[in-house]
Amino acid sequence: MNIREVMTPNPRTVTPDDSIESAARIMRDEDTGALPVVQDGRPVGMVTDRDIVIRGVAEGGSGRSVRDVITERVISVSPDASTREATELMSEHQIRRLPVVENDRLIGIVSLGDLAVKEAKDRRVGDTLQSISEGVKERTR
Repeated sequence: MNIREVMTPNPRTVTPDDSIESAARIMRDEDTGALPVVQDGRPVGMVTDRDIVIRGVAEGGSGRSVRDVITERVISVSPDASTREATELMSEHQIRRLPVVENDRLIGIVSLGDLAVKEAKDRRVGDTLQSISEGVKERTR
């Protein structure tokens, strides 16, 4: 199965100049914990609810923009990549969501949950989640 078959197309996005309050509202309304950050349709980063809390609110969030809290390193996947490739990327980089990029443009997003629900490869998804979580466990020790 390829990513195009399981991704969420046309996800909500923010720009680096948007406020963290605006990003948080979109996250609330869309019931998501992460948003792609785009500039002229091209992905330039991701912002998570944790980024907003840790880098924004905890450091005096009022008036801060997404630019102040963004994770600029974008790990993305092609829509024609296999779901196996996506889970390997997620494991390797310890992330739960991947922007889907075609011709340098954001066209979708795929999450570990999408893979679990739409592909139902319980073992692979479980192994990926365990791999992602191991990095979290190591950082908290």
